[in-house]
Amino acid sequence: MVGLAERAARAAGELVHRGRPERLEVMATKSSATDVVTAMDTASEELLVRLLRDARPDDGVLGEEGGATGGTSGITWVVDPIDGTVNYLYGLPGYAVSVAAVVGAGAPEERPDPRTWTAVAGCVHDPVSGRTWTATRGGGARLDGAPLAGPADVPLGEALVGTGFGYTPQRRAAQARVLSGVLPHVRDVRRSGVASLDLCSVGSGWLDAYYERGLQPWDHAAGALVAQEAGAVVRGLAPDEPASERFCLAAAPALAARLGDLVAGLDPLREEEAPAAPGA
Repeated sequence: MVGLAERAARAAGELVHRGRPERLEVMATKSSATDVVTAMDTASEELLVRLLRDARPDDGVLGEEGGATGGTSGITWVVDPIDGTVNYLYGLPGYAVSVAAVVGAGAPEERPDPRTWTAVAGCVHDPVSGRTWTATRGGGARLDGAPLAGPADVPLGEALVGTGFGYTPQRRAAQARVLSGVLPHVRDVRRSGVASLDLCSVGSGWLDAYYERGLQPWDHAAGALVAQEAGAVVRGLAPDEPASERFCLAAAPALAARLGDLVAGLDPLREEEAPAAPGA
């Protein structure tokens, strides 16, 4: 399955990288006017679904743009056709294709839930750099075929931490409040706009930790497996809570505990009122 995930992710990556027009148009929006979909998102997902269903017709598929299609095998493919669509729209180099196979996702007619599934194989492919991360449950994680060493368990004050922001004003306001409480306690913060690559960066040791509220299943299915198989803890807000839309945190074990305590104390689940527009 990891071979199929990699082949599909590479094919979709070539499509979106080579097929990107000079000028991209927004085709639709999702959660807000700033949460966009391009025609290439849809084309990439259609290619992924076709490749996966041709190879494994009994499996289910959950895609960001097309929703869920049921299967009978007990395996569901969770795909993100372009993770980092806003970067892609603006011509920035940070985006990826993410493909993961999960089990225990629930009944075929139900939307797969990250809190109940177990990812068993995954691939995150960066079409711009050509880097490709793969992982299998219990089989380790690799970058371009080389085993990952994993994140260092550094003190909180020396940690380089990745994070991300949502697309609604209320969510952004809450995340800004939490970030202002985190910044004084860590080395620095990075924001790439690509959750799958951030999780792979933790697995590669390029980030010491990553946290975010509001990730969708396709955002973290493959990247979380890469981080876990490289030695990171991937969890929700509480130590025994699985990563989900509610919260996701990834780091080496001791750092995950320290950063988790810090973030939990900042009440990241409390949403704010939408800030007033300038001049309103």
